Amino acid sequence: MFPASHAAPLTDLDRYTALAQGQVVPEAARCVQCGICSYNCPINIDVRAHAWRGRPIHDGHCLTCGQCVQRCPRGVLRFERIDLLSV
Repeated sequence: MFPASHAAPLTDLDRYTALAQGQVVPEAARCVQCGICSYNCPINIDVRAHAWRGRPIHDGHCLTCGQCVQRCPRGVLRFERIDLLSV
């Protein structure tokens, strides 16, 4: 099993907030292109490519399930709140 990220586990309320108002955001400088994030994405989004470019995942199919965030061994990915009215 791969080590989980250093972030604290999400509570149910945190998960609901992330699902409703969040997106996965990478910190490109820390990414080593291991591909663990993409491997663990249940809908096969190429999370690694987003991380490499330092771009948030704006794929409409993203479930914001958190598998990529939890599985990243370097803690490159995080949830970030977005303003739903500005999207």
